[in-house]
Amino acid sequence: MQRISHATRKKWERIAVNGVILTVLLFAMIPIATTLLISFKREQDVIRKPPVIFPCDTSEKAFDLRACRWSIEGYLRVLAPKPSSKSPLGFALTGNMLRIYLPNTLLYATVTAFIVVILAGMSGYAFSRFHFRGYKFLMTAILAITGVPLLTNLLALYQMSVTLRKAHLPFWDDRIFIIIVYIGFYLPLSVWIAKGFFDAIPRELEEAALIDGCTPLCALWRVIMPLAMPGLTSIFLLTFVNVWNEFIAAYLLIAKNEYKTAMFGLYDFLGQNIVNVQVIAAACIIIAAPVVILFLFTRRTFFRAMVEGAVKG
Repeated sequence: MQRISHATRKKWERIAVNGVILTVLLFAMIPIATTLLISFKREQDVIRKPPVIFPCDTSEKAFDLRACRWSIEGYLRVLAPKPSSKSPLGFALTGNMLRIYLPNTLLYATVTAFIVVILAGMSGYAFSRFHFRGYKFLMTAILAITGVPLLTNLLALYQMSVTLRKAHLPFWDDRIFIIIVYIGFYLPLSVWIAKGFFDAIPRELEEAALIDGCTPLCALWRVIMPLAMPGLTSIFLLTFVNVWNEFIAAYLLIAKNEYKTAMFGLYDFLGQNIVNVQVIAAACIIIAAPVVILFLFTRRTFFRAMVEGAVKG
């Protein structure tokens, strides 16, 4: 009876935990589902009072699947397709969101994430394997930098951007400056994350590779880096998402609209379509879609890295 009661208690604990997780998940999904539904509604159905969740009501029925009035009006406003003889599809998407803002954001996020991974990987390996004079002070200083919010440095960064812009330096524009700002802001924490993953890799593997005839660089490239790849991938994803969602620095430090990011594009849409909520919702879905797709393809590596870092680190 004691074993049965223990098994029963475990079963009910598992059900309770799963129930709490599902409840939290449902609450977290409500804003996403609402935005997705609004993006496919017509303006008349968005501003209706009282509002309806699904635009499928008629004068006779509260819900009729055949009477659903789904619309892609919001997406058409964002993408702005126009006939084009040069395009193989017969039309071109001329909206600024897809033509300017999203490519800029993809450029900033990808370049920043790659450079942060390289620098954090090298720094994390050095801090993990070599303990030199001033090691603890430097690690503490790097950790302290992560506690300084980007907002407190914006005034100084803005003055720097204005000065550099007036200097008319060759091959210099706001895109290079904003990437350097993002690297400086997201690198310190990434160094600590990378160090934690390198600490979890036994030194004996590296020593065995050296005994087998590998050079230190060969051992690092062939033995250590494959084992640290999940951690470096998590650094890439975290940096990519943070840059993708960043708004205030790109808004203040980039002067030309053709260099602005997707978050500025959303802000621009908000100013132009404060009444057309379906357009704002469509722009939000388009901006979020690349990050969601990226996580769908890399979720196993990301969560494995998080679990390994939690257990081993």
